[in-house]
Amino acid sequence: MEEHWDLYNETREKIDILHKRGEPLPKNTCHLAVNVWILNSKDEALLTQRHPQKARYGGLWECSASGSVISGEDTLQGAMREAKEEIGVTLMPQEAVLLESMKKSEYFRDTFLFVKDIPIDELKLQPKEVIDAKWVTRKEYEDMRASGLIVPLVQDFWEMYSRQSDGRDGVVK
Repeated sequence: MEEHWDLYNETREKIDILHKRGEPLPKNTCHLAVNVWILNSKDEALLTQRHPQKARYGGLWECSASGSVISGEDTLQGAMREAKEEIGVTLMPQEAVLLESMKKSEYFRDTFLFVKDIPIDELKLQPKEVIDAKWVTRKEYEDMRASGLIVPLVQDFWEMYSRQSDGRDGVVK
């Protein structure tokens, strides 16, 4: 199925351009992307392993779900859709905490946290996207990052989480 994105200018104002995924972005435009982190009551983060045949970072581990926001969605809607598509988890808007908003060269990325206990065997992994999932402690995550097993673009979850807990960076609670 063809995917379309709404485009935004450099200051994150929506502009009247609908973009087809896979085509080059027009100059000075961006789209929206999301990262979803799910933390359980044991302070473990849910990681997913990318399919080895993915063009970028195949076989590496990343946050619980991630992806581009499709036309008509806001980033929270996109985050909840990506979690449902990639790992079969239904998330509710009232459960979301915005950990970080950042601008990259071609997209604005919002990172959301959801606290939820989900048994691994209840996940429904999207076959062409995700091949495995596991809960990891902060130490396990840091060891995986040091070993090059985590997608480099994924920010340090525990650093973002600490900033949110400290109330810094104007993060929505």
